[in-house]
Amino acid sequence: MEEDEILKYSMQIAMLKQLLRKELINEKEYEKIKKKLMEEYKIVSDLVI
Repeated sequence: MEEDEILKYSMQIAMLKQLLRKELINEKEYEKIKKKLMEEYKIVSDLVI
């Protein structure tokens, strides 16, 4: 994966987390969208060190 793609994915996840924190989406919607983004960007794990 190119750096541009990683940056785009990271920005979209950050925005998604903001929506969840502001309660504009619920946990189920968050997980559904996150899963779709992971598939789109070919991310296999969301583990953070």
